[in-house]
Amino acid sequence: MKTRVWKCAISSPDRTLLAAALLAVAAAAAAREIGPADLASLPQADVVILGEVHDNPVHHVHQAAAVAAIRPAALVFEMLTPDQAARAAGVPRDDAAALGAALDWQAGGWPDFALYYPIFAAAPAAAVLGGALPRATVRRAFDEPLPAIFGEGAAAFGLEDPLDPDDQAAREAAQLAAHCGTLPAAMLPGFVAAQRLRDAAMARAVHDAVLATGGPVVLIAGTEHARTDIGVPAQLARAAPGLRIVALGQVEADPGPEAPFDLWIVTAPHPRPDPCAALR
Repeated sequence: MKTRVWKCAISSPDRTLLAAALLAVAAAAAAREIGPADLASLPQADVVILGEVHDNPVHHVHQAAAVAAIRPAALVFEMLTPDQAARAAGVPRDDAAALGAALDWQAGGWPDFALYYPIFAAAPAAAVLGGALPRATVRRAFDEPLPAIFGEGAAAFGLEDPLDPDDQAAREAAQLAAHCGTLPAAMLPGFVAAQRLRDAAMARAVHDAVLATGGPVVLIAGTEHARTDIGVPAQLARAAPGLRIVALGQVEADPGPEAPFDLWIVTAPHPRPDPCAALR
């Protein structure tokens, strides 16, 4: 059977967009649930985004296994600012206490460093980089335009474009649900803007890491940030459509056939108190 080749005149920018669209279609077709054993043979990529539910220990075990198999040139963490990550330079990767202290991990309010340390140890030669913005910078998203906060590259990562009204409404509803229905309606646009800013900052950090190291680069972030429709993968693909990106979501319930990830793992929920009790 012969393959028919269609030829047409397509401008260079259009070719880039077309290539990105074809890659997105191919990725969607291959999207599937995987098991822990599959982490040893993830698809080859320039960037692998490993999502997590932050306090679920099993998710961090999975991340460490994936990192050991990928052997990334750089690890980017949602939990660290660039300044924090820089403090890891020269600290022995086999000294968990020294590394946690150098990163000032406890001050960040994240789950215990013991959960995350195996990820660092799984790639002892990888550069450690931060993808977080300082909290004061993120708070500016409630009052200032995102391009003014983000600076150079805002357009490339989609921050100059307002969201479609339906998309804006969906994101505000998600933020309201994530905060147990307790947020005043007037605050919801600010929370959506802050999320977009944080995703763009992580995407920029990952992109810079690929340019600096040649990859592969692994991003450790919450599963919401790993979403291919609105999270880091979407912004990264927009800014650098030639990158091969694999986004793995780890969830505690079946996300359904339209799961917004390339791959996903479903685990049992981690026992925890009702997160809404204090907010109520």
